[in-house]
Amino acid sequence: MERIEIFTGEQRRRRYTPQEKAKFVAMTMQPGYSVSLVARQNGITPSLLFKWKKLMQDGGMSAIQSGDEVVSAADHKALQKKVKQLEQLLGRKTMETEILKEALEIAHSKKLISRMPLLPLDDSLSSE
Repeated sequence: MERIEIFTGEQRRRRYTPQEKAKFVAMTMQPGYSVSLVARQNGITPSLLFKWKKLMQDGGMSAIQSGDEVVSAADHKALQKKVKQLEQLLGRKTMETEILKEALEIAHSKKLISRMPLLPLDDSLSSE
């Protein structure tokens, strides 16, 4: 005979330990078991079990404990590479700005450039 549960009143969220989550995920990988079957047997929604399974595959036990999104190692490396490229680009642009400021100051001091330029000076250049 199959057990039927009837919930009356307020239903509270069930919290599962990382060990329980790992046990449920391991059950889905055994022959003859599916995510839907394990979910039904344990009173869990299949979508939640699929989420735990994905977290376990992507980040292992630590991911399932925290419940956070997991970024694969390849994505992490790609993002680090992109950050490094952007930092290098920022460094080059900062250096170019400093060189141009110095060149402008030298040109003004040697009167190679008129004190009254055709275009208004940028506030950041004139205040220094």
